[in-house]
Amino acid sequence: MGGATMTLRSSAEAGQSQAGRTVTIDPALPRKAGAELLGTALLVFFGCGVATVSFGFHGYGSSFAAGVVASSLAFGLILAVMVAVIGPISGSHINPAVTLGAFLSRRITLMDAVGYWIAQFVGAVLGALLLLWVMVTTHTAPAYSKATVGLGANGWGSSPASVLRVSGGGAFLTEVIITAVFVLVVLSATNKKANAAISGAVMGLALALMNLVATPVDGASVNPARSFGPALVLAGQPIRQVWLFILAPLVGAVFAAGIYLLFHPIDTGAGGFGLRTQSAVSHSAAGEGMRPAGVSTTATASRPAAGTPAQPAPISQPGKAAGGGSSPGSGAPAGTEPPHSGGEPGAPGAGGIQRLLAREDRLLGRQYRGWPSRWPGQLLARMSGAGGAGCRNGTRLVIRCGDETIAR
Repeated sequence: MGGATMTLRSSAEAGQSQAGRTVTIDPALPRKAGAELLGTALLVFFGCGVATVSFGFHGYGSSFAAGVVASSLAFGLILAVMVAVIGPISGSHINPAVTLGAFLSRRITLMDAVGYWIAQFVGAVLGALLLLWVMVTTHTAPAYSKATVGLGANGWGSSPASVLRVSGGGAFLTEVIITAVFVLVVLSATNKKANAAISGAVMGLALALMNLVATPVDGASVNPARSFGPALVLAGQPIRQVWLFILAPLVGAVFAAGIYLLFHPIDTGAGGFGLRTQSAVSHSAAGEGMRPAGVSTTATASRPAAGTPAQPAPISQPGKAAGGGSSPGSGAPAGTEPPHSGGEPGAPGAGGIQRLLAREDRLLGRQYRGWPSRWPGQLLARMSGAGGAGCRNGTRLVIRCGDETIAR
């Protein structure tokens, strides 16, 4: 058998079909998307704002180098600030290329990635509109002009953004390289073994470095949303060339994810999107008491190979159950049923799960006790924290092996 899936569903979903893959919807996704929208809007406003003052208004006189340093530091500093502000909420991607890298490295689900992408592009447009409004309403001498001053958009060839007048191929290659390096730095700095205290500074410095290198080439994108917002507001040549600054960073993110996974392989016991089983269970347990009805929480465990002794999945270290008894499934003799593990009245604890398995085992005439009789009890005890209280309020436990439901 390929794998076993345990799914917690509300009683309202009892009549729905069991076929197909279970989709996990994070109830915090709107809050995360809102944080990404805000962060991307501020990144465009401050980063592109300094670029506009530096290169559009020549705010630093004839020193092009001073403008490059100023705009590079602006992008790096605002990213470091946003990591501190929205990092605990959404991870502070504020960059579709970073989100793609996180998805390919199995850190977020596809549902989260799509929500992030929508929020980032919308936030970039809002940030560019806010910057345009500031420029139009606060500059009277000299008057602001979108055609001559711009909004810090990217470009190549005859575009004012390309001081080196680089070709489209040169701009594409540059963006792939700098985005791959930047996304690799972000993935490495946010690894669970990395120092979280300095991750924001590391990412900010990396973005500043990428801008120092690529600003004379094409204005330095590294971020499809950062390029899309100003290009959409300016229209004209920027919007005609923006496809390159959307595609090239995404290609760079793919390379970055591949290199990252080469040095940091995904855990073989990972769940549906590569999240480690223990991590997924722990996060589900944290919010189970407040989880809205109709939202499912899934965890996946590997099954033993055919012909080998069955072993429980490594969800947690054996210990005392929350209800005060011994560790769930701690070697009860075959054919006996452990006592109920406690919790709220009517809550199926570890003992209740084993009784369900024993009953279904008799009905189906198959020996499913081997591995599930211990593992669901450990999982349930870990999720509830009170001997099965996590299955209260009409929520039921469904255990499936392949396409067969063996306990519910």
